[in-house]
Amino acid sequence: MVNEGAGGPRSRKGSHKAVPSSDQDGTGAERATGGEVPCPSNGTVEVEHIISAKLQLKKKAEHLKADLMRQFDTQVNEFMDSLIEESASLGSSHVSTVFPLSEKEKNKLRLTQPPQVQSKQFVIRRSLLDDLFEVNHIRTIYHMFIALLILFIFSTLVVDFIDEGRLVLEFDLLVYAFGQFPLVVVTWMCMFLSTLVVPYVLLSFWASVYPTSNHRGLWTVLAGSLLLLYQGLCLGFLPTYVVLKNGLPPASCFILILEQVRLIMKAHSFIRENVPRVRSLERSKTNSLAVPQFTQYIYFLFAPTLIYRDNYPRNPCIRWGYVAIQFSQVLGCLFYAYYIFVRLCIPQFHSISMQLFDLRAMVLCVFNSILPGVLVLFLAFFAFLHCWLNAFAEMLRFGDRMFYKDWWNSTSFANYYRTWNVVVHDWLYYYVYRDFLWMTQKRFRAAAMLVVFTVSAVVHEYVLAICFGFFYPVLFCLFMCFGMVFNFVLNDRRKGPIWNVIMWTALFLGQGVLICLYSQEWYAQRFCPIQEPSFIDLLKPRSWTCSP
Repeated sequence: MVNEGAGGPRSRKGSHKAVPSSDQDGTGAERATGGEVPCPSNGTVEVEHIISAKLQLKKKAEHLKADLMRQFDTQVNEFMDSLIEESASLGSSHVSTVFPLSEKEKNKLRLTQPPQVQSKQFVIRRSLLDDLFEVNHIRTIYHMFIALLILFIFSTLVVDFIDEGRLVLEFDLLVYAFGQFPLVVVTWMCMFLSTLVVPYVLLSFWASVYPTSNHRGLWTVLAGSLLLLYQGLCLGFLPTYVVLKNGLPPASCFILILEQVRLIMKAHSFIRENVPRVRSLERSKTNSLAVPQFTQYIYFLFAPTLIYRDNYPRNPCIRWGYVAIQFSQVLGCLFYAYYIFVRLCIPQFHSISMQLFDLRAMVLCVFNSILPGVLVLFLAFFAFLHCWLNAFAEMLRFGDRMFYKDWWNSTSFANYYRTWNVVVHDWLYYYVYRDFLWMTQKRFRAAAMLVVFTVSAVVHEYVLAICFGFFYPVLFCLFMCFGMVFNFVLNDRRKGPIWNVIMWTALFLGQGVLICLYSQEWYAQRFCPIQEPSFIDLLKPRSWTCSP
């Protein structure tokens, strides 16, 4: 009756006129299904075709929504980046408007201008995962990792109960890894207090005599030599000597050596940002204003950034519940790593270490190490770059929480290197890459990039060599060989999902190589010790010749 009423007398007198009417009403359905829609004699569309058309339209709407959200997110990020860059250049742009410069003069000004003029701008923003975890779909992935941790714990308890007849909750691996912790605390206190005093005193002394002295070069060389001597002996030699002399276990070694690297980078940034300020005020009688306050320097030493500023954007309050959650997640990641090594790494590498090193064993080892390697990569990123840094940022009310970007969406290794660890990347970019270009007047960009890769690779390999107790430059070779090649081959011009798949494949394979080779060498060093090793024995991998 409804259809008849809708058609009315018009459908009775001439049913051929109802067909165009139904075609007009079903145009969207016909386009959605991609073909002609069959119409019955009464001029209505069948219910099945209406449902299928609606489903097709819903799928198109969902795809369109996803595309629009991606485009909107990209445009907002580009707009914010350009806005920050424009705000940073306002200080110098008004000069060029008042005093117009030719292109030659502008190029000369850019070459001779210190790189700190266009420095990093800090703004209040949240970490990306904090925003993503508000989406239920993303938080489900977080829940999946928690479920995997529960299964690791349950499988370990079941296996221990079957083998031992009781529940074993000793966590002997964690106890071993963080051994001699009081010595670590004492050494760290010495490092921190020296970093707190020496760079600030040297800068204050140099700033007090530099503007009025007739021997500025001599005082600059003297202060710089004392700073380098302090960094080489107190920050460079002391922690390394404590680690090697006392044979600290891996986790304790990583705490001291990573803090050593962090404090060196902090001290360099503090001096690097304040020396140009003192030199710019060399003719002013208020040179004491060029040296920041001591409280500002203390705040910088604890702040989760390696770029010094007198002031940072601050949040109005501290959310102690948020701090507790972040530290609890760090603790959870430690136990997660413990179960990964206990269940996936130690049984495998303990048996492999009893075999001779050959190609077949290495290939199987690499592919079996991909899963634990990827899990360790995710845990290291989440525990340190998200939880640890956000906890300290919250306690200090530090506003800029962009410690990383969406590196998982990278379609090139160049973008991955920029977005994986923004904190370290900023330091390398401003104090190595840009300073190198400034000193060479922007003539050797490829050389500047090579210097950045070399510095990063050497520091990474130094950390691993000291903490593991042997020299096996796997990471250095991956950085300098494959990393450099991928940086140019998989560059920013590579777009599309296939390049993201290639990036993830190479990343997974690299993690498997690192876990496999370093674990093999670790066990070879224990099973095949050399009483009085020569220098060549220290450089030659033990896993190549070990046959217990």
